[in-house]
Amino acid sequence: MKLALLLVLLALAWASAYPAKDAKPEDPTASELPADNRSRFAMLDDVRLLANGLLQLGHSLREFVHKTKGQINDIFNKLSIFDRSFNQLSEVTSEIREKEEELKKTTSVLKANNQEIKSLSLEIHSKMNSILEERSQLQTKVGGLEEKISGLSQSLPPAEQLGEISQLKEVIYAQERSITALLKEVKGQHEQLNFHRDKIKLLEERLSSDAFQETMEKTADSTHEAPGLEYLAHNLTNSSSDMNDLPSDCSEVFSRGERKSGIYPIKPNQSEPFYVYCQITADGGSTVIQSRQDGSVDFDQTWERYENGFGNLEKEFWLGLRKMYAIARESRSILHIELEDWKQGRRFIEYLFTLEGPASHYALHLTHLSGDLPDAMTNYTGIRFSTKDNHSNKEDSTCTHNHTGGWWFNTCGGNNLNGRYTHSRPRGRIERKRGIHWRPAGGNSYSLKATTISIRPAAHDDSFL
Repeated sequence: MKLALLLVLLALAWASAYPAKDAKPEDPTASELPADNRSRFAMLDDVRLLANGLLQLGHSLREFVHKTKGQINDIFNKLSIFDRSFNQLSEVTSEIREKEEELKKTTSVLKANNQEIKSLSLEIHSKMNSILEERSQLQTKVGGLEEKISGLSQSLPPAEQLGEISQLKEVIYAQERSITALLKEVKGQHEQLNFHRDKIKLLEERLSSDAFQETMEKTADSTHEAPGLEYLAHNLTNSSSDMNDLPSDCSEVFSRGERKSGIYPIKPNQSEPFYVYCQITADGGSTVIQSRQDGSVDFDQTWERYENGFGNLEKEFWLGLRKMYAIARESRSILHIELEDWKQGRRFIEYLFTLEGPASHYALHLTHLSGDLPDAMTNYTGIRFSTKDNHSNKEDSTCTHNHTGGWWFNTCGGNNLNGRYTHSRPRGRIERKRGIHWRPAGGNSYSLKATTISIRPAAHDDSFL
């Protein structure tokens, strides 16, 4: 607007400075002034008008330039913000695409494995059916041969025929044994395939769900009586084949497809079957050998009770030294100790360990592995188990007098997880030593509210440090 007014003023000034040739002066006095004076005054007025117009034009142009610069700067700032946002969006989009590609690849691999397992399972089933048919045919042949043998025995065949018949029987029995072994091997492979199929199904559920929550359910109703800690040889009515088919420990319970913590029967090597409490997680199964929770079971027991076990498998119990030895001698084992103090603080520690038999009073050998609990049992090498009525170490008489319960007392050392249960942290030093406590070398003593001790087989990559 200002620029338009300025142009109008310049036009008027030009018109006044250079009038038209035909124009006549209206003022009679103007014709009387000399021509030179009129032209000089007119030029001065034009110069003034032109200067004022140019000055205003300069001010307007400067304001216009400033506003234009500000608008351009705002546009550049918005463009830079847009560029950064676009770059961030591009990066996030690329990451999402990469994750989507990885998920697709994993899903395709799982589907391929699942299909392969299904085909293997069908093949194994067909082989089992063919083997069973062959077995039935062989049994039929054996029955016919037995009838023939009985007939021949009645007719008193010669010694040569009897020798041939016995050889034929031995061949048939050898085939029978080989078929039985093959069936057992096929059954083990089938169980492994079922385990892998369940694992793949679990992975597929994890991929398809937004969050995975592990649920633990109780294995028996609390109103029912829990299984005891005695051996099962005189209590079960199952056949001997069923008894021999029991898992050797809780890790094998897990490998057979069980995914719930609870009470299961096991049969370690060279041992009668018995019940144990299996603590099962997503990584595997562990056999619980001791549990202290609320003081409902008295742990100040005799040697015989500590050797055979006592308590309630669903609450507080000591599994028994004989059963622990039967499980531990299967393979190298890991001892897992989890403790809870009176401030609800939970810590754990793990050892590689071996346990000797009853002739050595179940001597313990430990090597520290890992955990966030201060170590208090590193020097437990060859320490024997002791109770108040069976002192197997030199200082046992003093240790069992100052402590309660049975434990691997190391020169009256600083821990006893089978001590007297107290419902609060004892104030006196003697009371703390007689209770459940854990004391690292050169450290403070932990008065404990709850303890859980479990064992599991050591992995192939675990080694003594």
